[in-house]
Amino acid sequence: MHAMQYELTLPADYDMGIIRGRVARVGHLLDTWQGLGLKAYLMRERGVHGSPVNQYAPFYLWDTVEGMNSFLWGGAFQGLSDDFGRPSVRQWPGLAYEEGGAAGSPAQVAVRRRRPVPDGVELAEFMADAVREAGRLAAEDGAVLAAAAVDAGRWELVHFSLWAHDTPKAEGEVFQVLHLSTPGLAGLTRGRQW
Repeated sequence: MHAMQYELTLPADYDMGIIRGRVARVGHLLDTWQGLGLKAYLMRERGVHGSPVNQYAPFYLWDTVEGMNSFLWGGAFQGLSDDFGRPSVRQWPGLAYEEGGAAGSPAQVAVRRRRPVPDGVELAEFMADAVREAGRLAAEDGAVLAAAAVDAGRWELVHFSLWAHDTPKAEGEVFQVLHLSTPGLAGLTRGRQW
């Protein structure tokens, strides 16, 4: 599993209906994408769920690096870059993936929590704790799924979870889920990724 996300932070007075319309028009295009486990079309709207910004920030869980590369370099990503400018694309190799008790339910919100991997920690222990946290999140009422991944270049850990209700039991930034493309979700390896 490989996690990926880019963020488009938009002006405070931006009409977020434009983003909703875009996702309604093109969201289905990745519903059968080879190598994609999940694409969550995410949006934060200023003042909703405590968000200070308007933002479009899709989050991906890839089954294969080839699928991700095909998306980025094969033309699909070009349309977004043409319309909004080319964003920085964050990538995190996967640590863990778990289905929640509400797996298969429509996701209402997503929660992303990023935090640094502190200097001096025992890496094996820290990553094992991150795996356990993904399992704990997945076990919470209303959880659709939970994942953990780490960027060893920036030493940043990310936890990502989807929720079937709009009161998630996770800490972090809350995003509205506009659409889910899940062509390879069933193929994502559950549990620890090493």
